[in-house]
Amino acid sequence: MLEVNNLVVNYEYINVIKGVSFKVDKNEIVTIIGANGAGKSTILKAISGIIKIKSGSIKFLGKEITGFNPSKIVELGISQVPEGRRIFPKLTVLENLKLGAFSRIKKNKTRKSNNLNEEIFNDIKMIYQYFPALKKREGQYGGTLSGGEQQMLAIGRGLMSKPKILLLDEPSLGLAPLLVRDILEIIKEIYKSGIPILLVEQKAYLALKLTERGCVLENGKIVLKGRTTELLKNKYIKTAYLS
Repeated sequence: MLEVNNLVVNYEYINVIKGVSFKVDKNEIVTIIGANGAGKSTILKAISGIIKIKSGSIKFLGKEITGFNPSKIVELGISQVPEGRRIFPKLTVLENLKLGAFSRIKKNKTRKSNNLNEEIFNDIKMIYQYFPALKKREGQYGGTLSGGEQQMLAIGRGLMSKPKILLLDEPSLGLAPLLVRDILEIIKEIYKSGIPILLVEQKAYLALKLTERGCVLENGKIVLKGRTTELLKNKYIKTAYLS
């Protein structure tokens, strides 16, 4: 579904991502783990078109998308939930969710479907099933929500574009342990609903337990990858990430 080959990304003259390759298949959840500053978020931004790449190839559903602008990439079916949530603090929960469906509204101008409003309403109801706390806060400004609720809103907003694949950047960042487990359980439910996921996460043990395949990123390079059941047994990973 998603294939990244020999990806190289520079920030000014600094080589940040150095020839990274991996793929995400249909019905699969894959994680990239690594220390802070390893380049994990940079990879997601490159896939989403937020930053330009120096060289390499990014394909989605067999189509080359390298160099596409972010709005086009969202329309194709790639949705990213960014690190730090980045919700709209002065908009309500409901307004944040509706904005997540912007690409669908744009498409609808050419499709001229009369059912879009109903589809969006039904999808918002689905988000509230995943995150009942958001239903209770529907009219509340995003900036007044707790950190956990803001993360729920960010994920919900990402789902409103009806993605074919979801990119999650550090969903556990800044959350209490109990909330982290709740968020990861919801991620598992989203995956079970049929949406493949590429997860970037610092909490290596939880990420590896949740996913099927993993990549270990260090200094912009993938140093290990494989089935997560095998990575959890790897002596180096145990020492460097799970001790």
